[in-house]
Amino acid sequence: MSIDGPIKALFVAIGEDPATALYTINRLAPEFLCLCLPETSQSLVETHVQPHVATMPHRWDWILLKAPHQFQHVHQELAQHLPPMLKTWGIHSGDLVVDLSASTPAMASAMVLVSRTMASRIVQLTAPHPDISSSSNIIDIEGTAKAWLSSNMWDEEAVQARAEASRLFNQGAFHSAAQGYRHIESLVSGGLKPLYHALGELSEGYALWEHFQYRLAWDKLKSSLKALELASIWGGPTGLASVLTAVKANVKFLESLVMDPDVIKRVVSHDLFAHAQRLARRDQHVEAATMVLLRALEAYVQYQLWVTFHIKSWDVQLEQLPQALQETCRHCYLDDIDGKYKLSLQTQFHTLAGLGHPMGQAFLSEWTKLKPLLDASQQAILGHGFEPIKKERFHQLVEIVTKLTNLHDTSLPTFPHMNLS
Repeated sequence: MSIDGPIKALFVAIGEDPATALYTINRLAPEFLCLCLPETSQSLVETHVQPHVATMPHRWDWILLKAPHQFQHVHQELAQHLPPMLKTWGIHSGDLVVDLSASTPAMASAMVLVSRTMASRIVQLTAPHPDISSSSNIIDIEGTAKAWLSSNMWDEEAVQARAEASRLFNQGAFHSAAQGYRHIESLVSGGLKPLYHALGELSEGYALWEHFQYRLAWDKLKSSLKALELASIWGGPTGLASVLTAVKANVKFLESLVMDPDVIKRVVSHDLFAHAQRLARRDQHVEAATMVLLRALEAYVQYQLWVTFHIKSWDVQLEQLPQALQETCRHCYLDDIDGKYKLSLQTQFHTLAGLGHPMGQAFLSEWTKLKPLLDASQQAILGHGFEPIKKERFHQLVEIVTKLTNLHDTSLPTFPHMNLS
């Protein structure tokens, strides 16, 4: 009878004595079985293993080795045959258990190396020793006492893999980071899985946020925050506390955005400004950063028009405008498709100025500095021209936008920096 099976897949070494392999097969009752054995042991499988398997696997196969004591040969054979076999069987990361009991040193090292991205457990039957076994783990194999050892190498290796996933997160590759954390989740032992599941969900949340899917991002961040807070109770990796602080602030920011019932949400301009900064600093994508920054400026102007004068820039009523702008709007800003008057960014500023708003007045005083920067954005590749925009132009634009909006870094949302050691 299986003691701690059934499992999905077993990769087991067979030597001159197949007794340990047979015990492992019956104990774990794998659905899929791959045998690793020297060619000289092939007949033993048919006479001493197959007839005595308590529950036959759904599918099984073997990899035969001509030189089981030569690492290069063993590794070449396993690397060539094991991955496609597991793929054909539909085996996923974490589904595989590897038994090294009857392996040669060359077989053991090659088996672990080739199965590293799929195996969640290494088992071995070995001679008892006080430092590595207890009475509950002692097994009688045909009159010989053996200690049953089981370990998960990923519980330790997860630290290095986590560092790589965190590096991807910090680079803004949130989907790739999520895949990395979830790969670790599939391989580590049960007690560690919630941490990596939460980190994967958190990464997906920031990917959604980066694509302006605010409500979906808020839901992801809320659920992952709770899971990470639970993980922190039991210690968690170093650096988790600072991540939690940042995520809490981000959840609060998204809540204010999502729950704002107004047609024009003030903090959208804050988010766009922060997004532009990330594009420039993290991704070095000045073209895209400039366009997002201009959209952030417009969003801020749209909010001021709406909250102060109840003007929608994309559906303005002529009588809402200053007298001097009404004829210009009538002739220049009528959409011939839907019949609505839609103001350009510059006209929105002039509207604020004409209505006596301080931001409009500030715009007029900064116009000589802003005009060449707007022209540069229009001539940029992502504008309407063919000249890449220069970094200094973007930074000059940041200074003017900051002055016009009074938005500073302290008022902008900041994504966490993953430094989980």
